[in-house]
Amino acid sequence: MIYYSQQESPTLEWKREVPTKQQIIKTMIGFCNMHGGKLIIGVDNQGIVVGIDESKIAELIEDLHRSIYASCTPPILPSLSVQRVGDKAILLIEVSEGMLKPYFLSSLGREEGTYIRVGTQTVKATPGMLQELSWQSTGKYIDQMPIHPATCDDLAMRSIESVFQRKRAHVTPSEMQELILHYQIVTNEYGRLYPTLGGILLFGKNPQKFLPESMIICTHFSGTAGREVIATRDCEGTLLQQYNDCITFIASRLNKQFQISGTDKRKETLEIPEEAIREIVVNALVHRNYLIPGPTKIAIYDDRLEVFSPGNFPGPIQIDHLSLGVSYIRNMIIARIFREIGLAEKLGSGFLTLFSSYETYNLPTPTVVEGTGFVKCILPRYQITTNFVSKHPLAQLFCKKREISVLDVMKYLEVSRATANRELRKWLDQGLIEKIGKGPRSRYTQND
Repeated sequence: MIYYSQQESPTLEWKREVPTKQQIIKTMIGFCNMHGGKLIIGVDNQGIVVGIDESKIAELIEDLHRSIYASCTPPILPSLSVQRVGDKAILLIEVSEGMLKPYFLSSLGREEGTYIRVGTQTVKATPGMLQELSWQSTGKYIDQMPIHPATCDDLAMRSIESVFQRKRAHVTPSEMQELILHYQIVTNEYGRLYPTLGGILLFGKNPQKFLPESMIICTHFSGTAGREVIATRDCEGTLLQQYNDCITFIASRLNKQFQISGTDKRKETLEIPEEAIREIVVNALVHRNYLIPGPTKIAIYDDRLEVFSPGNFPGPIQIDHLSLGVSYIRNMIIARIFREIGLAEKLGSGFLTLFSSYETYNLPTPTVVEGTGFVKCILPRYQITTNFVSKHPLAQLFCKKREISVLDVMKYLEVSRATANRELRKWLDQGLIEKIGKGPRSRYTQND
């Protein structure tokens, strides 16, 4: 028994038997629209080389060459070859990344016949992906796209100056003109300056006027299923404003634990690593596909925090390789400015920080899921365990008083009544405390 040397990935697919010509053509289109790839026939779904009937290979190669070329727009010219592994023969069908995207099945047309690769699957492209593919054929990054309805008056020049003055004590008007062109905050088309997509998102006076879905919706749900909304916030404005607003909201909804230092000062930390939260929000802002009409979404549940970002990975990334620091850029302007202001220190370090910080906190490993037109990151939260309870501020309050009221919790934690009730309900649900009485006079006592 011989196993094939490479694993399935966005650029490699195995098939035990010869698929239908339609399936093969769709796979070739998916490879051309993404990052190229190779279809191997004669390897089963466990990676075992089973081979194919050698007597039919020559006829099959000739037929596939003709069919793939005739069925695709623009035409696709694959490389077909035979490889011998042991005493078995396998067929390799390989294409490079196309330069004339989008490629599509001629019989279905551009809107219905365009396919892409998502993980190890070939799927139909969404409208947002179609637009991105068309722009990629220009050889430019998405955020370099000009926003033609906008003018330079729609940019907040003082905000731009504050970024450049981090490295330069003084920027003259002529230097400013050169810098915004160099950083591609604006682009020159036929003698006229237009803000780029990146320029509007980073420095626009009102980015949502031109890109209404370029926002983050943060929602805190009760329980783990997302049926009851506790709190929500729409984070709008520039990407930096969205980042700050989003981080503030998340921090306000998560549990906190307190430690007393040697100077009797109380140090407050979140239940999950703050650096993980910062990195995953930055990652969502820098790498999302802003051509897809939909917001970034952050959902907080009792057991996890989910970050939903429109757009697939911008490169041929395998989920299990994220911890290696592999990264590709979709928005070059945004990534560059985020590095300038210190929010993205090193390209590819975001997921490294995420995984390492969770390991330090001894929490379950975060999960990353790539779907059709989205990437979702799932960050586990602390469950109320003995270890966490001992550090929770409520535990400290119970050490001071055997019985406490909602008002005691409000004063001690400096929170609203709704938040105090929510914290107490979590402990009740876990069986850690017991409620005595009903109504406003209710008291709570810790179970032994």
